Amino acid sequence: MLGDVWKSLLDLALPRVCVVCSTKLLRMERHICWCCLSDLPVTHFQERDHNPMADRWNESIKRFTIDGDREPYSFAAALFYYSSESGFRNIAWALKYKRDIGQGRYFARILGEKLASSGLFADVDCIIPVPLHWTRLLKRGYNQSGIIAEGISPYLPSAGTLNALKRTRRTRTQTRIGIQGKAANVADAFAVKPECAGRLLTCRHILLVDDTFTTGATLASCFSALRKVLPSSIRISCATLDFVSDDL
Repeated sequence: MLGDVWKSLLDLALPRVCVVCSTKLLRMERHICWCCLSDLPVTHFQERDHNPMADRWNESIKRFTIDGDREPYSFAAALFYYSSESGFRNIAWALKYKRDIGQGRYFARILGEKLASSGLFADVDCIIPVPLHWTRLLKRGYNQSGIIAEGISPYLPSAGTLNALKRTRRTRTQTRIGIQGKAANVADAFAVKPECAGRLLTCRHILLVDDTFTTGATLASCFSALRKVLPSSIRISCATLDFVSDDL
């Protein structure tokens, strides 16, 4: 009761607003108003092994198959569709650039719930966030992909978060590069931390996590780094908050 009073007083002093439409939130609303939450353009990708994101993802990683081993079909899922014309674009943007970690965790938990309801991700036993270069991490103070991974982890009971990858060089921000230049920008930009290689070899299904899936270039480069030390028998899938569709 006392907590509700303090929350109401704080809302008067510092009104909370919806991350999507900026309207003032009601007392029981968190980060997003009920109207926008009901309109969230959910992908339902976790319900389908073949979906637009998975098809794009598998196309981007097929060139990394090593020694002719058959790459198992890799699953991919995102919480919602991204559109530059929609206020829902603010969700990942606010986490990445506005330090809105609370709302990032909120949507990561929703993504985690959806992954947990899917048999495709039930056997995930390791969640790996896409790492930032240490200089960018020092400046930002946190890794947005790590926030999402931590939000997902409790919903996949066999999985723990492992910061198994490192950036070998600083790359340009992908948002400022055309589609053709994205893959070149992040090529060979990641490596497995030597101290994590043994743990990774005990996994059955690894989930790579990032904030946004556009071309899949960054995630594919992470995949390449993992495949250099892991056999094709270990499945590597990916999940993000949003998915940039060619149709939107």
